Formats: sequence, structure tokens, C-alpha cells
Amino acid sequence: MDDLTRRFRVTGKVQGVFFRHSTRLEAERLGVRGTACNLPDGSVEVLAAGSAAAVESLRLWLHRGPATARVDSVLELEPAAGLQFAAAFEIR
Repeated sequence: MDDLTRRFRVTGKVQGVFFRHSTRLEAERLGVRGTACNLPDGSVEVLAAGSAAAVESLRLWLHRGPATARVDSVLELEPAAGLQFAAAFEIR
């Protein structure tokens, strides 16, 4: 089965609340590769690659995030061409 790649921008109270760490744990649980990184505007960008079902599960989880976060929106953005991911999920 081919991997699906998606790019998300999560806004709200998502920095300083273990959002990236929690996203990594959820991605690992789902078998999703990719990255989570803080952006200067206070949002978090998540790049995710994996089976369609696993990436969709992560997308749904991003709408909740960890209990310490407040997610206002999850925008799906066009992934950049030629993205390559490590064998695991990384925090940047």
C-alpha cells in the first residue's frame, strides 16, 4: 500500500504544552512517520506520512491534541514536493 503524505498547521494554545511531544507519541502509536515543529507565529506544523487510515487518525487527533492544549483549527496545506521522512516521527 502506498503512503499518503499530509501537511497540517495547528493553531491555538499549541506551544509550551507538550503538543509536539504528544503528537510524536500518537504518530508512533499509529505507525506514522514525519515531523512536528513550532512555527514563529505560535502554531505547530505537522508533516505526516503513512497509510491513509493512520494519517487520517492522526489528523483527527490533532483536532484534540493533548489535554494541556487548546486547538483552535487544523488546516491542511499542500505538502512540498519531494518531501522525505526518516523511519520515525521527529520533533524539530
